[in-house]
Amino acid sequence: QEHLVESGGGSVQAGGSLKLSCMYSGYIYAGFCLGWFHQAPGKEREGVASTYSARFSNPWYADTVKGRFTISLDNDKNTLYLQMTNLKPEDSGMYYCAASVFCMNNYPHPRPIEEYKTWGQGTQVTVSS
Repeated sequence: QEHLVESGGGSVQAGGSLKLSCMYSGYIYAGFCLGWFHQAPGKEREGVASTYSARFSNPWYADTVKGRFTISLDNDKNTLYLQMTNLKPEDSGMYYCAASVFCMNNYPHPRPIEEYKTWGQGTQVTVSS
């Protein structure tokens, strides 16, 4: 059974930094897509960054976070990270990691959110101005 668990959320002031972690387990496939998603209050969940698990290259970032967020992967620890810097109040909300096994290394990103079938419980990020 695939399982994802996020951690690392919290409250910071604008301009601050946070690092989110997502530990994944139960995957028998050699590769799958992993992504971070943000859901602000009252808004739809949106992709923030994504990559392919077996070969970390050319990660995708939403325009709103380019240059501020960095996605990384430690397959030895089965953990996906999201380093967030220069945080803004609009970055506040729940952050989820998700996995899609309907994904190959050469597939373009971002992948449709519907392809992500396994989700973590989310971690709250609050950025005050």
